[in-house]
Amino acid sequence: MRTPLTLISASALTLMTVSAVSLAQGVAPPAQPAAPPAPQALVYDPQQFPAIRGELERLTLTARGDIDGFILKDGTEVKTAPDLSTQIAFAFKPGDRVTVHGLKAAALPLVSAVSVTDEATHRTVTDSGAAAPMSPPPPAPARRGGPAQPPGASSETTGRVRMALHGPQGEVNGVLLDSGAILRFPPDQGVPLSALIAPRQTVVAEGTAITNALGTVVEVRQIGPSRTQLVAVGPPSPPLGDRGPAGPRRRPPPADGAPQPPSPEGAASGPAAPPPPAPPAS
Repeated sequence: MRTPLTLISASALTLMTVSAVSLAQGVAPPAQPAAPPAPQALVYDPQQFPAIRGELERLTLTARGDIDGFILKDGTEVKTAPDLSTQIAFAFKPGDRVTVHGLKAAALPLVSAVSVTDEATHRTVTDSGAAAPMSPPPPAPARRGGPAQPPGASSETTGRVRMALHGPQGEVNGVLLDSGAILRFPPDQGVPLSALIAPRQTVVAEGTAITNALGTVVEVRQIGPSRTQLVAVGPPSPPLGDRGPAGPRRRPPPADGAPQPPSPEGAASGPAAPPPPAPPAS
């Protein structure tokens, strides 16, 4: 007996419909991507701080190549938090007109920024006080006619000082040269080097140089008016008396056979030496 063609078609259509419904019920829908975290609400309104307007001339860098602020065309130095380095690199560039809200130093052309706004794009970078992980500095642009400089290479830099650079508390921790290169040194070296790093003075510096898309910065190890008059620039001084939480720090043990130096308190650091033998009786 032959089955009518119309009955076969209706049965096949019913089976396909049931299979499609079963498959749709058995397969979970694709997971929706998680929404990005909402930006942290600001506790204080940056608009209540004094506003400073000007043209951004150049960015300033830390010794590791992160942005820690910028220089306005009128010479004002603006300090920003290093953890905002990536945001500032993408938001601003030399030549932009910006409005800075922050605290102005009493005796220096120095501003500690709370927010920076590009007047053309209205894009704002605000210091919310929550430290964010810093991205590595951008790579150096390709150099023509020679190999690229390896990161952290030791080099010599010569130039004329344009202006001093400061830390957040107004301490001198570097200089900007006329060439645009930045020399960085520990803040406690600013006073001893003050005569050497005065504006319009020519300096020669040796140290670890980093060149990236934002510029060149040198962590200075030696500096002087000429190559034959270099003086060492040391790390930040230890606390007075070189005392740790448990008292004076001990020196590392001497090598075998070397004399034992006295301890910081002037006491012997080891057991007392035996008395010399008595001379033989005559």
